Amino acid sequence: MAVSSLVRHRPFLHCWTFRCQRRSLSSWIRATSQCQLKKKIAERSNMQIFMPSIQWGVSHLSKRGLHATLLHLQEVMLTSERYGVQRLPFSEVSSADLSFFENLMPGRIITDLNELKLFNVDWLKSVRGCSKVLLKPRTTEEVSEILRYCNERNLAVNPQGGNTGLVGGSVPVFDEIILSTALMNQVNSFDNVSGILVCQAGCILENLSQYLEPLDFIMPLDLGAKGSCHIGGNVATNAGGLRLLRYGSLRGTVLGLEVVLADGSILNCLTSLRKDNTGYDLKQLFIGSEGTLGIITAVSILCPRKPKAVNLAFLACSGFSQVLRTFTTCKGMLGEILSAYEFMDNECMKLIEKHLKLTNPVAESPFYVLIETSGSNSAHDEEKLSHFLEHVMASDLVTDGTLASEDKKIKALWALRERITEALTHDGFVYKYDISLPVERLYDLVTDMRARLGKRAKNVVGYGHLGDGNLHLNVTAESYNHSLLEAIEPYVYEWTSQYRGSISAEHGLGFKKKHYIHYSKPQEAVLLMQQFKAMLDPKGILNPYKTLPSKSV
Repeated sequence: MAVSSLVRHRPFLHCWTFRCQRRSLSSWIRATSQCQLKKKIAERSNMQIFMPSIQWGVSHLSKRGLHATLLHLQEVMLTSERYGVQRLPFSEVSSADLSFFENLMPGRIITDLNELKLFNVDWLKSVRGCSKVLLKPRTTEEVSEILRYCNERNLAVNPQGGNTGLVGGSVPVFDEIILSTALMNQVNSFDNVSGILVCQAGCILENLSQYLEPLDFIMPLDLGAKGSCHIGGNVATNAGGLRLLRYGSLRGTVLGLEVVLADGSILNCLTSLRKDNTGYDLKQLFIGSEGTLGIITAVSILCPRKPKAVNLAFLACSGFSQVLRTFTTCKGMLGEILSAYEFMDNECMKLIEKHLKLTNPVAESPFYVLIETSGSNSAHDEEKLSHFLEHVMASDLVTDGTLASEDKKIKALWALRERITEALTHDGFVYKYDISLPVERLYDLVTDMRARLGKRAKNVVGYGHLGDGNLHLNVTAESYNHSLLEAIEPYVYEWTSQYRGSISAEHGLGFKKKHYIHYSKPQEAVLLMQQFKAMLDPKGILNPYKTLPSKSV
């Protein structure tokens, strides 16, 4: 194959072009022959994988929000009825309460029931509350006044960010007051020497990324819901995301928090110090607490420098053992430039093709992996990536692949992974499970669940962050079916516990998983958590019915 034809057929595969100029064509042809990289594969990589309906100037997650709006307009069974929950003895909102809130923040109270429908239903249309009041504070002081009043009146409060949660933690169960952080969306400061960003909790993740981009920095987390989710909600659920492999968890990158406690007290731990070893690290109590201990109003977070060179490889593997071996090879050969390693099965790809009309850029295969590299020297990164790709193809670990280094094509390849959740919602009712397992056992649960459920499930798919052992197991059905739920739970949690995994890797426990916490935490740990809750929120007004099981008498 002539170098010119390779460039012509694969115009955005700069890494391959780079390597061809540095080795004999005969050896290149021999390697590609071993890996079955035929001319048609090169031609496939030039296929139009951008659908005309997708405008890449607008985040696809804005469309996710639109899709969510359409779904929310459909009737969803009340959570209390579907799950048989009894309302706790909280007060009901009175006209005097509404007058207080209106005086506190005129024009920022929603009581229209039609408008409230969108805030009472989760994005998956799986749970629904019946709140009659939505409050939209702009400042920490307003949040403080709201909670002080609600605590005195024994009014339950449901904190809500972008409402992108997947375990029922972001919407009311009954008539809790919804406290939205949507208007708390200001950046307080950014230090372009240290890379420390301080902002309000309602800032949308993608907006923060856009704010940092011209300053040559990025956010340390990247989520599929970035166009809708709020940074406060990300912290409250300890969201993991697509690049935890490179930048670590929020427990390491969040430097400080400002939190309003249940009685209205403002806890200002909004430090911008990398090192502060003075007593207990209180912020860690609120990271992952899902709004049950306090409401996060501001965040101080460490942001890494924007990489100068980003490459994305989308590869096909014939089996999960090849996925694992490719990952091992990837870590060894790419080292410090490896920033993401994602996997998905072919069932995910079929749903994306069917419901979202996206095109698979490689030959159909049982599994696909998406590998991202981020570095400061494009020539160095391309050479390392090229050596790696040649090795995995020559070793028959990878059967097909495509590579992108241009921003538009990188976004297109990421969409194949990021939009799986959206595709699943088009397939029917979704039972979602976010699990951590030893990587060698990661896909066994999917295989086992397919055999267990058989034709009772419409689809059983698996995908996730293989770099940190995080599986997203999803089961779809035409509609909610309680007998199907009983076949899945608690079996899925028992299976996970058997291999010392976690029943929630990054989505939290919310409403749906709170009774299963004992599969991942000992009784002593759960008791201590309940004691923290009782100390910080003695009346239990903050996000009730969520995260922790009711304390035994």
